[in-house]
Amino acid sequence: MVDETGFACSCCGAWHDGLPMGCSSPAPAVWDPAFADAEDCVLSSEQCVVKGEHYFVKGLIEIPVLGSDAVFSWGVWVSLSPAHFARAAELWETPGRETEPPYFGWLSTELPAYPRSTLDLKTNVHTRPVGERPFVELEPTAHPLAVEQRTGITLDRVRSIAESVLHPGAPRD
Repeated sequence: MVDETGFACSCCGAWHDGLPMGCSSPAPAVWDPAFADAEDCVLSSEQCVVKGEHYFVKGLIEIPVLGSDAVFSWGVWVSLSPAHFARAAELWETPGRETEPPYFGWLSTELPAYPRSTLDLKTNVHTRPVGERPFVELEPTAHPLAVEQRTGITLDRVRSIAESVLHPGAPRD
């Protein structure tokens, strides 16, 4: 069982109610708020186009929490080729879309909980049933995020991730 009641933060010393089992980025790393009014740029909660040239979908990197049935999820953006983005958009509301082969993409979200950049990690984006965000599978490399996706994380690591999101830039042990 996962204890989600809260945690004493090692960064600020405060008690934070609840333990977040997921964190999400509102936009790809390349998004600039100035793009919001541009005709060739679109940002929704699930898809993004930048300058009519760069295409992104939002998906989930899911990491098992060891000793439980819980999963920690990163809501991330992945860049897709124009052809894969068009195909994903075409099937967005189509039942059965989960039978589609995965789309290759590049991770386009910088996650604060890792010592090395998470930008441009290779991924496969697996479409799921309508209404569910795609599953983002990382290439099985030695990058700490990819290792965690394969091997899982402890509840203490979930707390550490929460601290890194709540206090970006704070020194870590």
